[in-house]
Formats: sequence, structure tokens, C-alpha cells
Amino acid sequence: MDDLQWQLSNLGGVLPRIVEEILGRGGLEALVQAAREREDWFCAAGVVRGLCAVGAFERAWTVVEPFVATGWQPAVRAGADVLLRWGHVDQALELARPERPQENPVDAWRDYAEALVRAGRVDDAIGVLGPRLRDGRLLGAMVEMTEGQGCDERVWELLAPIAEEFRHDPEQRNDLWGALAAQARVLERTGRVDQAIRLLGADVAARRYGPQNNVEFYAELLARHGRVEELRDLAETQRYSAVRPYVTALENLGRAGEAEAYLRDLIAARHPGWHESTLMGLLIRQGRVDDAIEAGEHTFDDLYDGNLLQAALTLLADQGLHDRAIGLTEGRSPEFLAENEESWLRPNRWWLMGESGRAGEAIAEIQALPADRVEDRELTIAWLLAQDGRVEEAIALLRPLPGARAAADLAELLIREGRLTEAIAVIPDVATQREEKRRLRAEW
Repeated sequence: MDDLQWQLSNLGGVLPRIVEEILGRGGLEALVQAAREREDWFCAAGVVRGLCAVGAFERAWTVVEPFVATGWQPAVRAGADVLLRWGHVDQALELARPERPQENPVDAWRDYAEALVRAGRVDDAIGVLGPRLRDGRLLGAMVEMTEGQGCDERVWELLAPIAEEFRHDPEQRNDLWGALAAQARVLERTGRVDQAIRLLGADVAARRYGPQNNVEFYAELLARHGRVEELRDLAETQRYSAVRPYVTALENLGRAGEAEAYLRDLIAARHPGWHESTLMGLLIRQGRVDDAIEAGEHTFDDLYDGNLLQAALTLLADQGLHDRAIGLTEGRSPEFLAENEESWLRPNRWWLMGESGRAGEAIAEIQALPADRVEDRELTIAWLLAQDGRVEEAIALLRPLPGARAAADLAELLIREGRLTEAIAVIPDVATQREEKRRLRAEW
């Protein structure tokens, strides 16, 4: 149980990605073998998905059952999914039903309700969640899982008193703010858009909305239904949340010039916000790269939060303009370089060079620097070697390196070469990764 929990919390960014890549390359049987040999939840979870995709539900249950037996909620959820897809509905619901104290009771009740919905027992799912809706996570889950189930009126009736409770005393019941957007969403999907806008608009105007999430939802609601003038009015008082949706709505309507003028007016009036960044994105999407750079370049040597250089690099890279982005990394002020060159500017430059076919130049730049001045030096060089088509050199460089990240990079290169069993083998087991985590924590 503890090992499973540790895997989910510490390895979630590494193994799932690798497992999905192996599945995508047709490596299901290699994963089945790995799941037999190592207590690795992510291998097992990938195997279960792969087996279910080909209808091998009995084999999938055999793989997931030992994990289910621990009572760990992610495994219980996966096991119930296998049983439902296998047609063993009663067994799935029995497994999913929370019958003992739970470490994460909200997750357990949500998973049970979702299993009921999938079994066609929507009324029972609503009955399970109804008394527990004052937990915002369950409230949002109910709205999600009941969409298209023909029960919106009942959902509305459950939401209404919770939303009114928040409206009556938002300071004391600030945990119930999610009910406002949930109400609007249910109204919208039943076609009562005017009522949804009127109700949530009144809440926003009266500042009864909890965090900015509800304001953002309201702005997106207006944008979805072409309420451009109302969206502009909202942007006048809620610039942080509404300016981008307003600009996007204008752009989608073919009114990019009007959006540009609006943003330039905000910038000229020095209204706070990331309006230069929004303007850069708008101009780049219009193919006006020079104008986009001009809009942000006065910030590119700024030493404070208003610097938009990294945003500009990303926008240009997204458009495939890597060489243009590389040019912006050159000629920066000595003061800016002293603060930012080692921490992010150089790594971004090398990434851009690798993406633009200039990996050899990037490697030469790295090798010309003292080794202790380049963080993750070998990992960066290995990535650049692979970008340059020198995959075997990259593999040879990565293979002796310690740590989960080096192992993950090595595995991804091996997968690219079709060496799937070898890729699985290089990923450290749970005990090794746990020890690495402890060591790094101690060193820190």
C-alpha cells in the first residue's frame, strides 16, 4: 500500500509517459512480462489499458487484482473499470462501494458514483452524491458525470440551495463557491443560456464568486454564446480574467483589428496585466511576426516580472520560427545575462537550436563552457545528439548516468529505436527510485 502510494506521488511524471509510448509502439506483451516480474503499478496500469482495448478483460483482471487487494483507491478504480467493461456489473459495484474508512473518502465516493452512472444507475449515483455535495470536488464531479443523462432538473434542484447558501454569506461559506458556476453550466446545457448569464452575471457584479475561476467561467460562457458587448463590459472591471476571452472572441469573429486596438489602448493607459503578451500572441497568429516582437521587445532586458522574452521565445517556437527565436537570445544586456543566462536563457537557446537543426552548434557551445556552469550537462548533450541523428552516441552517454531522469531519457531513445524490452529494463525499480529520492532529499 505504501509503495503504491509512493509510486503515484513520486513517479507520476516519468513512468506513465514511457508506458504509453511502449503501448503505442505495440509493446503490450513486453509490458505484460514486466508487470509479472516487478511490482510496478504503472506497468500494470498500462497493461490493463492495453488488454482492455483488445477485449482481453480476464487477463486484465488477473493483472490488476493483486493491486486491488491492497484497497488502494487508484487500483480499486482501475479494477472496477475492468469489471464493468467485462460485463461483471454487480462485482464492479461491490468493489467500488466504500464500506470501510477511506484515506481519500472523496475519491472513493466519486469513483463509486461514476461506476453507478456507467452501470446505468444514474439516480442511484445522484443519491450517493447528494448528501455530500458541500465538498466542491464531489459537486463538480456530479455535474460532469450527469451530462447527457437526462437528469439536469434533479441536479439543478440539488445545486440551488447550496448556491443560495453561498450567496447569502460568501465570506463564511467560501468553500461553496463552485456551486455558482455549476448552476450556470447545468442551465447552459439545458438551453437556458440567458438565465445562466443573468444569474452568474449578477453574482460576478456583486463580487459573489469566490476565486477568479468563476469569473473566468463567466467570461468563457459569454464568449461561447457571442455576447461580445457584455464580455467587453466585464473586461473593464475584470481585466485579469476577461481580457483574453474578449480578445479571442473578437479574433474568432474576424475582428482582429478591433482586438489589437483594444489591447494597444490598455497598454498605452498602463493598465496592469499581461496585455503585451496577449498582443504578441494575437499578432503572431495574424502572421505579423515583426510587429509581435516590437510589441514586447521593450521588456526583453527587464530584470523583473514584466519580462516577456521567454513568452516571445515560446510563441515563436510554436509557429516553427526557431531561428527567429534564437536571434532574440543574442545581444541581451550584461545585467540581464548575469541574472538569467545560466538559469534559463542558455537552456532555452540550446533547446531551440536542437529543434531547428543546429544541434551540433549547441553541443559546441556547451562543450566550450566549464562543466560546472551547465546544469544537467550530459542529459542536455544526449538530447542534442539524438536531435542530430546520433542516437547511439546519445544512448552510450546516458547509459551510465544515475537517476530516474537519465533512465527515462534513455528509455525514450530505446523506444524510438524499437528496443522495447530493453527500454522497460532500464527504468529503476520502486526501491531504487525511493532510495534516490531519499538521497536527494538528504543532500538538499
